[in-house]
Amino acid sequence: MLHREYPVFGVAVALSDTMRNKIGLEREQTVAQGRIGTVETPHSDKELIVGQVSASSSITVDADPQRALEAIADYETVRPRILSPHYRDYKVVEGGKGAGTVAEWTLQATEKRSRNVHAVVTVSDSIVTERDANSTMVNTWTVTPEGTGAQVTLRTTWKGAGGISGIFEGIFAPLGLKKIQAEVLENLKRELA
Repeated sequence: MLHREYPVFGVAVALSDTMRNKIGLEREQTVAQGRIGTVETPHSDKELIVGQVSASSSITVDADPQRALEAIADYETVRPRILSPHYRDYKVVEGGKGAGTVAEWTLQATEKRSRNVHAVVTVSDSIVTERDANSTMVNTWTVTPEGTGAQVTLRTTWKGAGGISGIFEGIFAPLGLKKIQAEVLENLKRELA
């Protein structure tokens, strides 16, 4: 069984020829250094599957659900205080509180990966949704009662890449994003304490 390495989020991942064939890769080309292969073309009779990628994190806060929801939907004062250092160039473009708010930021997920976000906000019952106009990314903040406080769940979803990159994006990207989400949620908890 021959193994080849593919770069995915800065990690070289080895795949056997059998695995390559299962996901529909026809041939590959070796990168200049000769150590990492890159996907060149898929089989012409198969489409590479683009999967939904998601990451989700939750925390319990010492605030009633309505207060937690209002804090999450406050893009003027609360949001800048709870963002982790992974967020930069944050600004409110329209509105500032609740539905109709438009905010922009750059999410620096890793040293080399960043995403410019133009988020349009909707609010429905106990859910705040941020849809990125620049991509398929959607952040959903859900608030539910939990004892004398509230549970806040932040879920981020987007359409992943196809092929080898998409497979590994679906595995590794959520792990890194969950760390960022956990930091933002901890900051929210402190804000509401």
